[in-house]
Amino acid sequence: MNLVIMRHGEAGWHTLDQQRELTDAGRLATAAVARQLADSSWRPTLIWSSPLIRAHQTATIVSEILNCPVQEKPFLTPDDDPGLSLDTLIHESEKNLMIVSHMPLVGSLSTLLVDGHRHGIPFMTSQAILLDMPIVGPGCADLRDQYLP
Repeated sequence: MNLVIMRHGEAGWHTLDQQRELTDAGRLATAAVARQLADSSWRPTLIWSSPLIRAHQTATIVSEILNCPVQEKPFLTPDDDPGLSLDTLIHESEKNLMIVSHMPLVGSLSTLLVDGHRHGIPFMTSQAILLDMPIVGPGCADLRDQYLP
């Protein structure tokens, strides 16, 4: 499986975290990363997105540029356990997948897949990484590329 993990674009302030929307800068940075993905030799055929507005907006921008569908997944919110994502990935048949979510989940999921622990690495907004996983499991992924806004 090839897996791109992306943090949502820069979001503005809102009294309810779930209602935060992308800023203009966040939209532009997301589109820039999506164009880098479009120019690469790897393209997702499906995007999983957090249901929160800022992640869904990010996934929609990427989807429009890469021409692939988006599915919202309830286990991709900021404080969800990365083990839930791993459990679902183990049973996923899609071979070219992208996940759009939030910190700290994107950081902890990445380190779980690459290093087998959940300490987490930092992600900039709109940053994406490409993982190659011959088999899906803790510590089974190799970091192949990163895409920065």
